[in-house]
Amino acid sequence: MSCEAKEDVMSLRSSSGRATVTHAVVVIFLEFFAWGLLTTPMLTVLHETFPQHTFLMNGLVHGVKGFLSFLSAPLIGALSDIWGRKSFLLMTVFFTCAPIPFMRISPWWYFAMISISGIFAVTFSVIFAYVADITEEHERSTAYGLVSATFAASLVTSPAIGAYLSAQYGDSLVVLVATVIAVADIAFVFFVVPESLPDKMRLTSWGFPISWEQADPFATLFLGVLMRTIGNKNTVLLGLGFQLFQLAWYGFGSEPCNIMMMMMMMKMMRKM
Repeated sequence: MSCEAKEDVMSLRSSSGRATVTHAVVVIFLEFFAWGLLTTPMLTVLHETFPQHTFLMNGLVHGVKGFLSFLSAPLIGALSDIWGRKSFLLMTVFFTCAPIPFMRISPWWYFAMISISGIFAVTFSVIFAYVADITEEHERSTAYGLVSATFAASLVTSPAIGAYLSAQYGDSLVVLVATVIAVADIAFVFFVVPESLPDKMRLTSWGFPISWEQADPFATLFLGVLMRTIGNKNTVLLGLGFQLFQLAWYGFGSEPCNIMMMMMMMKMMRKM
């Protein structure tokens, strides 16, 4: 083989192992597609487990998860700056998807694991850092938009597919399919996704100190922009306003009506 041919082969191998935005897109799509499939089965399990407080418990479970994610996301992002993205991407995807099979094994364990998983279920934090590693500043907004659009597309398509499968074949099949997709996502990260952070930018020692500024959840970019733009007080008022809107929106419907509408939709799906 000539020297030129050897160089071409080495170049091909190098490009095939290079981190790309496609890797990030696939990871996000599979993760949230799996969770989107469970939309209808999760409402059913919620109602069966907490018949008197269905939506209250749903709010508490996801509220605890969201709060824990809010606290842990900056720390995980800071740690991934030191030890690399892939290991933390694998961890966040695993813990995000871990509760899925427990929906059929034990509903109580399922909801408990969803709440606790919030500590590590911050895939977006690592994904955005992954994308930042492999893109130039002028193309970063487009890459972020692609990742966000993929997230939206997965959640738009998967609930309808999950509802159809649930109506035709039962919730157990939906949970099985979601579990298989989640395992495929974890395997994809482990075997296919390359590290995006260059070796020279990572620390080889585990003794590197993390400053509080890096791990402070209240120093996030969006809140920082808001506070600089409209002030601290108005930022708090804006957050309370959105919460008020959310609570008022729930007030327009009652639990029996929502459950009845869900059952009617499932019956219609069975007749199709």
